Amino acid sequence: MLGDFAAMRQSIFDGAPESAASLAKQALVAGVPPLEAIDQGFAPGMADVGEQYAQHNMFLPDMLASAEAMKAAMSVLEPELKRHGEQRATAGTVVLGTTKGDIHEIGKTLVGTLLTANGFKVHDLGVDVASEEFAAKARELKADIVGVSALLTTTMRGQKAVVEALERAGLRSSVKVIVGGAPVTRRWAEEIGADGYAKDAVSAVTLVKDLLEHRFALDSR
Repeated sequence: MLGDFAAMRQSIFDGAPESAASLAKQALVAGVPPLEAIDQGFAPGMADVGEQYAQHNMFLPDMLASAEAMKAAMSVLEPELKRHGEQRATAGTVVLGTTKGDIHEIGKTLVGTLLTANGFKVHDLGVDVASEEFAAKARELKADIVGVSALLTTTMRGQKAVVEALERAGLRSSVKVIVGGAPVTRRWAEEIGADGYAKDAVSAVTLVKDLLEHRFALDSR
């Protein structure tokens, strides 16, 4: 089965959705546990893509194609996971969305795909999301992280509104907030009281891991 895991990994790296879905189906027919296919085949492929992107050996169109391949594989495997009552060990729960009035989602979707590949449970609220909706979903899911994207200077204020909504809901002490998007800067993140800023999907994964490792270290004292 080792060769098949390598093929799964390669299908993600190549950005080949049809191949990824076909390999996922073949794995299920062969009796491979869906969790094993994800953790040993497809997820490592997405991790490879993230590393290559960070090293500037792959570009945004490549990563988008790989994200589509990952989605294709997961669309086959997730129903089987649920049917068997299996769950991936989760590294944390993340709620993502694009601010109210903004309909851009490419960057946010990439963040969600990479976080999922790295073992996080991700709930994507989509685009044009009200600040109260972020807070409500964070409470419902007991989220560790809320990620808020804004691609327009006119919608960046929505990121601040999310921080304020979490404060009103009494969740700010337990939920970390990260922000990103083309016009967003580290200084803006600090100004609105967010916990971190990520310039792209790869750095967002690193940021989430760092924030949670720091929090868990504090909690264990």
